[in-house]
Amino acid sequence: MRALVYHGPGSKEWEEVPDPLVEADTDAVVRVDTVTICGTDLHILKGDVPAVTDGRILGHEAVGTVTAVGPSVASVKPGDRVLVSCITACGRCRFCRDGSYGQCLGGGGWILGHRIDGTQAEYVRVPFADNSTYAVPAGVSDEEVLMLADILPTGYEVGVLNGTVRPGDTVAIVGAGPIGLAAAVGARLHSPSHVVAIDMAGGRLDLAKQFGADVTVNNREDDPVARILDLTGGLGADVAIEAVGVPETFELCTRLVRPGGHVANVGVHGRAATLHLEDLWIRNVTITTGLVDTYSTPTLLRLVSARQLDSGRFVTHRFDLDHILDAYDVFSRAGETGALKVAISR
Repeated sequence: MRALVYHGPGSKEWEEVPDPLVEADTDAVVRVDTVTICGTDLHILKGDVPAVTDGRILGHEAVGTVTAVGPSVASVKPGDRVLVSCITACGRCRFCRDGSYGQCLGGGGWILGHRIDGTQAEYVRVPFADNSTYAVPAGVSDEEVLMLADILPTGYEVGVLNGTVRPGDTVAIVGAGPIGLAAAVGARLHSPSHVVAIDMAGGRLDLAKQFGADVTVNNREDDPVARILDLTGGLGADVAIEAVGVPETFELCTRLVRPGGHVANVGVHGRAATLHLEDLWIRNVTITTGLVDTYSTPTLLRLVSARQLDSGRFVTHRFDLDHILDAYDVFSRAGETGALKVAISR
């Protein structure tokens, strides 16, 4: 088969590799029908994730058709159409039993495209298939369900739920890329009074209005702290969600949040950020970080199936699988191309 293979920072190739096989009784092999690219893949290519080694097939999101299963797999069978989750779960360890699948100790967690070969290929081996795939509801397109492999659960769990967004809250989201927009969509499910999107790209802010933001701030032109204080009567945001992954945006979130508020970090950080405890210790601020666990995926699937959540609108560009390098080029230049998510199909 052909696959997108990582060969060290800045280097990747679409090349011939061996077909995956069932290696454990709990495995499934899935023919990849539609796959996408994550911002984390770009971090890997920058060298920010050293656990990813030369020769690894990238990717951790896919929709496909099961072609083979191990003898212990009970919930899926060949021919089934499934969502392949970005998180793999053994289902037995301490963390899986707590619903913290991202921290799985039994061989799961974020392993696809990280510690084992991933989904940006014609076929992928999925460990613990009973716990790590989801049946695609009838009438839901590949593109719609693909957005539930990572970005929507990530924005919802690590941003909205970890940030404890409640009705009437003012939610400031720093970064209006795909994850920030996913957080805005998720926040709207909890009836906040204001969702404020903060970014330096005017085009992204225009999109944010379509995805649930009712206030936008271009921090090239305006002071977001002053705008948030004005909006909240001098208090600050109830929840500040960091959705970029650079020190400056994390530190901005700590200035936006009110006393007793919550900073929810979602972004993948490759550099150290300064934590100003000299200012924060007295303000009762809670800071959370997180890798998505995907425990919300069944709920989000029901919302998409019921047409209460429009996930397909995140896809802005489409490519054939053999043109995945072109997809990477467009996705990596999102500021120029306007790309949110790309859908790459066989």
